[in-house]
Amino acid sequence: MEVNIRRFLRYIQIERGYSVNTVAAYRRDLAQFVAFAQEQEAEDWEALTPTLLEQFVEMLQQHRYREATVSRKIAVVRSLINFLFAEGAVKPDLADWLHQPKVGKRLPRTLSQEEVTQMLALAAAEQTPLGLRDQALLELLYATGMRASEIVGLQIDAVDLTTGLVRCLGKGAKERLIPLHQTVQACLRRYLQDGRPFLLRDGAERALFVNRAGQPLTRQGLHFLVQNYAQAAGLGEGVSPHTLRHTFATHLLDGGAELTEVQQFLGHASISTTQIYTEVSSRRRREAYDRAHPRARMPEAPAMGSDETEVGNQTFEIDNRWA
Repeated sequence: MEVNIRRFLRYIQIERGYSVNTVAAYRRDLAQFVAFAQEQEAEDWEALTPTLLEQFVEMLQQHRYREATVSRKIAVVRSLINFLFAEGAVKPDLADWLHQPKVGKRLPRTLSQEEVTQMLALAAAEQTPLGLRDQALLELLYATGMRASEIVGLQIDAVDLTTGLVRCLGKGAKERLIPLHQTVQACLRRYLQDGRPFLLRDGAERALFVNRAGQPLTRQGLHFLVQNYAQAAGLGEGVSPHTLRHTFATHLLDGGAELTEVQQFLGHASISTTQIYTEVSSRRRREAYDRAHPRARMPEAPAMGSDETEVGNQTFEIDNRWA
């Protein structure tokens, strides 16, 4: 079983162009599946049955994984089974295994402009090499909507402050150019001049963002950094680099950007992936309306009869002939 899984992982990495992080996530999910199958005394692919696969899903649900996590794990196993079916390694009745469970739609968390400003102000207040790095890093996350893996993977020559562009290498090794506004350009320039040189230990290092030891910043380090600033700004837990990506997309739509433009900035292969942000933007507009409109803030009027309304202490009949 392990041999087939290694072949499958090579396939999705080399032929499908999946990222290293995605392949690692697939490996973890498949290791869990194989361990479960072996507990059920299924030692090879021929021993798999639809019943065993259903039991795997039941096990995931009993462990109280989130619906999205269950859905992802099932999708990974389905992909493996389809690959094995094409290779002739599993029985035909497994190829159509299991409907994909419906996942409750959860809109991503986004920050308001005021909340983003609070985080950025905290970073700007620390005029040290690490503070300059943090300010440039947070500004770049919010200015571009890049994924955590994309931003920590930036090389120093990916940023062109003359043209105001950053070259981002996304999923499937697809490259995209994202514009940089003047504020983030200024932050990057200060970091490159007065921050990064003092953090480096090796002048040959090409990573744009480095840690205090002069090594390339990791995804874990970036996640920890964003969480720290969010908590210091009073935004609570659960704020991650991906929260700033969601916020970037939502604020662009709030400002009038076209959905196709946001899709290109985010590097989404399908516009359907980007459409969730239209719902977030609509929700935010509704909340702003309910907060701001005088009538929306009034208490709900008491129920009245269909033929009368009350003004002051008097009740008047309404002529409904023209209604």
